[in-house]
Amino acid sequence: MHVRNRGPRSSQAERSTQSRSALLESAARGLSRHGYGSLVLAQVAGDAGYTRGALYHQFKDKQDLTLAALEWVLDTWQQEVGRLVDQEPEPVAALLVMARGHAVFCRRDFARMAIALRLEFTGQDHPVGREVERSYEELVTQCVQLIDAGRTAGAIPSGPPARTLALAFVGALEGTVVALAGHAPYDELLAERAVAGVLGLGLAAPERTENH
Repeated sequence: MHVRNRGPRSSQAERSTQSRSALLESAARGLSRHGYGSLVLAQVAGDAGYTRGALYHQFKDKQDLTLAALEWVLDTWQQEVGRLVDQEPEPVAALLVMARGHAVFCRRDFARMAIALRLEFTGQDHPVGREVERSYEELVTQCVQLIDAGRTAGAIPSGPPARTLALAFVGALEGTVVALAGHAPYDELLAERAVAGVLGLGLAAPERTENH
């Protein structure tokens, strides 16, 4: 009897990894749009193409899912943006690459999750809020280090303390990107200009455009 070769079947581990990734991306989208308090796990599972039982097989509750989704988003940011920043030998170039890369990253429908959670958990002692603040502080610290290096090299002018400038850098970047959602490619261009202004860098002459 001839047995048809149907090709290699995915292992249980592979299927589990695929379902976990799909559920994390769906959760990140939901958290970005609706926040933690309004997240419905049944909807997260359905949007990912799985049952609620499949979700609970991977995550014990909403908090567990949210913490995992936050880690997934941060890892994705590091792969797509942070890696490019780390490759830049010049601190000013690294900061501008961060601004442009973050603007492009935030075109994804889950990218504002960390901002939404930070606003929702401000002033609360909650595991999700603590993890969001930890990741935010990590980003600010990276910016402080780049600003210090830029000042040492003479590329960034002296002025406010490096941490104050780093906080303004991150705030200007996040605010510009949120305000310009859906306005590609200008989100990327203007994110760079916004942070360049915060850093005190010279700006090129504005581009002429026929659209007003």
